[in-house]
Amino acid sequence: MDPRKDSREESRLYQTTLLQDGLKDLLDENKFVDCSLKVGSKLFPCHRLILAACSPYFREYFFSDVNEEKKREVVLEDIDESVVDMILKYLYSSEIVLTDENVQNVFAASSRFQIPSVFTLCVTYLQEKLSVSNCLAIFRLGLLLDCPRLAIAAREYASARFEQICNDEDFLQLAPHEFISIIANDALNVEKEETVFEAVVRWVRKDKETRAKSFGEIFDCIRFRLMTEKYVKDQVEKNDIIKANPDLLKKVQVIKDAFGGKLPKPEKGADKDAKKGEGGEDLVNGDVGDEDLLPGFLNDIPRHGMFVKEMIMLISDTVAVAYDPKLNQCFLAAVGDQIPKNHVSLATKRNQVFVVGGLYLDEEVKEQPYHCYFYQFDSIASEWNGLPPLPSARCLFGLGETENFLYVIGGKDLPNEQSLDSVFCYDMNNLKWNESKAFPFKIYGHSVISHNGLIYVIGGKTDDAKCINKLFVYNPKKSEWRELRAMKTARAMFGATVHQNKIWVVGGVTDDGLTAAAEAYDIMNNKWEVMPEFPQERSSINVVNMDGSLYAIGGFAMIQLENKEFAPSEFADVWKYEDDKKEWSGLVKEINYAIGTTCLAVSLNMFRLTKL
Repeated sequence: MDPRKDSREESRLYQTTLLQDGLKDLLDENKFVDCSLKVGSKLFPCHRLILAACSPYFREYFFSDVNEEKKREVVLEDIDESVVDMILKYLYSSEIVLTDENVQNVFAASSRFQIPSVFTLCVTYLQEKLSVSNCLAIFRLGLLLDCPRLAIAAREYASARFEQICNDEDFLQLAPHEFISIIANDALNVEKEETVFEAVVRWVRKDKETRAKSFGEIFDCIRFRLMTEKYVKDQVEKNDIIKANPDLLKKVQVIKDAFGGKLPKPEKGADKDAKKGEGGEDLVNGDVGDEDLLPGFLNDIPRHGMFVKEMIMLISDTVAVAYDPKLNQCFLAAVGDQIPKNHVSLATKRNQVFVVGGLYLDEEVKEQPYHCYFYQFDSIASEWNGLPPLPSARCLFGLGETENFLYVIGGKDLPNEQSLDSVFCYDMNNLKWNESKAFPFKIYGHSVISHNGLIYVIGGKTDDAKCINKLFVYNPKKSEWRELRAMKTARAMFGATVHQNKIWVVGGVTDDGLTAAAEAYDIMNNKWEVMPEFPQERSSINVVNMDGSLYAIGGFAMIQLENKEFAPSEFADVWKYEDDKKEWSGLVKEINYAIGTTCLAVSLNMFRLTKL
């Protein structure tokens, strides 16, 4: 560090603070006040020098030929006096409290009166507050106030969450130029282009008579060559809005010809400035070269959301890593120390990732020191978002899901280590926990599998610490538990997943110690069959079905030490079950990121991952 530079910065900061404090004192003491801002009947005394220094608008006004009387009392129309008060206080003190309620009015006023410092604060505030519910409103506000930084940030946020917003009323209310700016974006987070077409149709139908006229321009933003040929024939060509437009039917025929390998001859020197967005960027095609001269509807460059790949997500208390067993590569998914150890994780059918529980003790809160935190993974922002914590702090429970509900089943109470039979249900729509129908008896160390709208509870230990082999299924629609065929081996703390429509269980703890036994439950026929043993007796194995293949990761085994005694040791290796050979084969001896993790099969976007 340069000490002279530090000294200059310190001196500058001191002088700035001294100057600002002095100016505020002059205002408070009504000294050298030479003008007032009038809003309605209220006057705000101030100094022309301050206004002119902070605002080009007022600088020009005070240097203009306006008579002196109007310069002494500047009348401001169509503005709230509380907004003027806030802005003036900021100019004199650098203090302003922006809220969701006032930021839009302050933003508009700072834009109107050209106060860049306040304007920038508002832009930063709105960017930090972007959410699924407000991103489109903020996008439109950015366009309205001619703020590319905010408009682009909101557009990128909306594009990344396209499937969440495309059914919202705000989306259906977008003007044609706003609509095009979003659906033409390369960064659109959709796995299938069909989703874009269906969103466009919904938007047009919202005001069919008016918007059908814009369909031709919007049609060019849809990348039909990324769809299946069958979908184009069955859904696009037969769409009533397209059938009513001869020009669109001609374009559909060009698309069909393109599927057959016949592309129109590129038009050299075509008008590439036809559709420009804010800042002049091309809103239709993001590619270059001759392909760029083809009609926009023949653009075949994949959207960013189409680079999704199923991988194994390794979640620990410090980091979340995506592992590709086919390439034996690891990618950083998220960094964060808020995930407790010994948590339980789940990936839903809709690819939502949740983490519940873990061992966390806050000794400062003596009344309720134990906590059972609850997080959801945001794959777009690469971070964990906190949700309402589980009301009952527990460990060694099972986690299942059906449609919009998560179920926490059984476990051990953290404060007193008592076994539990209670079940808590989390409503994902209303963001709250409720108690559900209790399990038939107290249980912990079991596994829970969700499949076809039902929840299966397998094995575990009962109140007397004995392993059981029971299998129960819960039907949420009937709110009933039903017992099914029992496992062949009573066990707890084992790995379980669905593979080829069978529930596999691998390893675990029995009343006699660790086991390598594996068996599978045939859901259709209600029977168990013995499967090839895992190569080593282990507990707490992570068993995952990814892309049709069965993997086993990590776990604990008893290892003989130098003193001839045995002690538990954690492994971080990866095994794959070869279905054709009916045997387990070792893939990787050790992955450092697999220590202390739970593992899930999750689809993640390669665009948002960093290779480790």
